[in-house]
Amino acid sequence: MARGWLRNGVLVAVLSVGGLGSGFVPAAGFCPVAFGRDVTALGSTGTVAVAQLPREAVNTLNLIAAGGPYPYEKDGVVFGNRERLLPPHQRGYYHEYTVPTPRAHNRGARRIVCGGPLRRTDNCYYSDDHYTSFNRIIE
Repeated sequence: MARGWLRNGVLVAVLSVGGLGSGFVPAAGFCPVAFGRDVTALGSTGTVAVAQLPREAVNTLNLIAAGGPYPYEKDGVVFGNRERLLPPHQRGYYHEYTVPTPRAHNRGARRIVCGGPLRRTDNCYYSDDHYTSFNRIIE
């Protein structure tokens, strides 16, 4: 027998094992399939080399290393990691920066999020889908 409910937007299943009424509860956030996508990959990140980033992202990394000036008012603000896709750290560890999108009439969906002290670029992540996924930036 299986039951399911939503927890933080993820379908969580409870299974009765062996008909004894004892339930198996998966680890928090784990469910093999929810809404047609594999959620075992949620929370994990891939990697992307600096050379593979769009030119605008490389320019943003250079601005971060230089400490600005940034073209957008919200650049450098604390990133809360509410999506919990990046490794957990104390609030204030991550900061977000806009990666300009050509022909966009607003900030667009592309961001770089860096962890650690400001101006540090060795612990940064790139998102081209407004925090739905991240790739760790590697040299």
